[in-house]
Amino acid sequence: MVRIQFAIDLDYALNAPGVDFVFNIHAAQTPRQRIVSESLQLTPTLAPTIVTEPHTAARFLRLHVDNGPLHVAYRATLDIDLHLGDPDHIPETPVNELPLDALAYIYPSRYCQSDRLAMLAISEFGHLPKGYRRVETICQWVNRHVTFRPATSSSTTSAIDTLIGRVGVCRDFAHLMIAICRALNIPARFTTGIDYGADPALGPTDFHAYVEVFLDQRWYIFDPSGTAIPMGFVRIGTGRDAADVSYATIFGSVNSPPPLISISALTEPGQAWQLPQRCPQALSTDTPVATQSACATH
Repeated sequence: MVRIQFAIDLDYALNAPGVDFVFNIHAAQTPRQRIVSESLQLTPTLAPTIVTEPHTAARFLRLHVDNGPLHVAYRATLDIDLHLGDPDHIPETPVNELPLDALAYIYPSRYCQSDRLAMLAISEFGHLPKGYRRVETICQWVNRHVTFRPATSSSTTSAIDTLIGRVGVCRDFAHLMIAICRALNIPARFTTGIDYGADPALGPTDFHAYVEVFLDQRWYIFDPSGTAIPMGFVRIGTGRDAADVSYATIFGSVNSPPPLISISALTEPGQAWQLPQRCPQALSTDTPVATQSACATH
């Protein structure tokens, strides 16, 4: 088990009164990611609305602010009880056995144009045995063919753009891997967390984008950028691509500095907490999904 503690501070100066915010900064509460404690402080004092998306456990904070500035401070401590799987014995789930929630993640989306990558996906990976190792090979291929370079992409950069330019940040690596998986009918989704264990040379601690792939009725973690340590990932948002899980969606005009984020792993004598480390096992923070044919009729 891993115990993680993190903090997120966001500041906004309103350029006009009456701005609406939708934040996705709360840790998701799942069977394998248990929130020990958390706090939310808002300045000025506001009455927040927090809504949980039932399928992914992503939590959205909604605020209406008449006058600024706005300061949002979120703190959380949580325990992550990872499922460790044997990569050599995790098969892909046939399309006719995918639950409806997973089936949605084999379709193209705004940033993951899987329908345009079918020839690439089949030529590079179509001959490989189906299973975790094939997805791992896709992850490694993206890592080799794309260079991590800050400030080389924008909010409009798609998987196709990344494939052509061969540079990007974590969200670009994730979009490309997702698009290739979907082109092979492997459900893949975009997940946000915090870049635990990233090299400080890459910049200050920040939000991190990684990939979850549905294999053998469970979502498994992959990090095609390779910049952080998956065992320390805190799941925050989950969606088809970055359009679904922005940490802040703002309706109105504001100015803001970059987020201020810190994260650490806790240890204590007598506790079963371990420091996150890179490991060869397949990692998942999900419990198995009940098998159900997506095309079942009654």
